[in-house]
Amino acid sequence: MKVSVVIPTINEESSIGSVIDEIPIKAEIIVVDSNSKDKTVEIAKSKGAKIINEPRLGYGRAYKTGFENATGDIIVTLDGDLTYPAYKIKEFVEMLEKEKLDFITCDRLTKL
Repeated sequence: MKVSVVIPTINEESSIGSVIDEIPIKAEIIVVDSNSKDKTVEIAKSKGAKIINEPRLGYGRAYKTGFENATGDIIVTLDGDLTYPAYKIKEFVEMLEKEKLDFITCDRLTKL
């Protein structure tokens, strides 16, 4: 199954490269940027991400825009600031497929 990873960003130049590098599988990477004033877009683009400019602010708005543009059978959401462990994506995708699940959710406060 094809995986799309949607990452909303605004001024994440210090972390977006590491977030993308941490993704352990081949995936469509979509960075939905809300007019960053730093080098977020340039860094993400250099890592192979598809960039979508979303001028309307808001976390939910950025995700909705990303979902509308994703082509994967499975959509993974991440933050652009290393809040969530991207290295776990492979494990979760395998769990989705093996267990025939529709949805997995995680929180950033529980230690994995």
